[in-house]
Amino acid sequence: MRWLSILAVVVMPAWAAGQTTRPAAAGGPRQEAADVLNTIMTRPPAAPLQPDPDPPASAGSVPVKTVAPPKGDSTFLRREGDYVVDRVGRMVRGADDRPEFVFDSDGQAMKDPPMIILPNLKLMQMESAAKQVGGGGLKFRITGMITEYNGRNYILIEKVVVAGSEVASPKKQD
Repeated sequence: MRWLSILAVVVMPAWAAGQTTRPAAAGGPRQEAADVLNTIMTRPPAAPLQPDPDPPASAGSVPVKTVAPPKGDSTFLRREGDYVVDRVGRMVRGADDRPEFVFDSDGQAMKDPPMIILPNLKLMQMESAAKQVGGGGLKFRITGMITEYNGRNYILIEKVVVAGSEVASPKKQD
């Protein structure tokens, strides 16, 4: 019974497609394919395509301004999924009133552009801490995941501490 099922699996597709195991007769499909290939190979190459000429400007036409690409330098974009770990900086409001995190330099020629802070409870904590102090001079130490959208980096903050407020563990007295 097992051999019968194996035979059916091997023979049935060939039978259903109408294929035979006999070689093609002279002048059959293989010869036609060779003739088509020879025709293609001996044909002279076609002339390259030329661009269409610009249409003439009509008397009532208005010149169209094209949109330039963003002027931001995309070489400093961080990949989506990367993490920022324990970086210090300030929360500021961007031009469109969205909160952004501006990183402090650590003296190693870091060129991290500001990242837009994605809304979550950690952002609420940062905003309430900034309101209590009453200014933009408050520094935060953050950890979060970076995302990317339309040539900008965003950060989803997972941990935030007001910089300088970290409590050092007490030293053991001997």
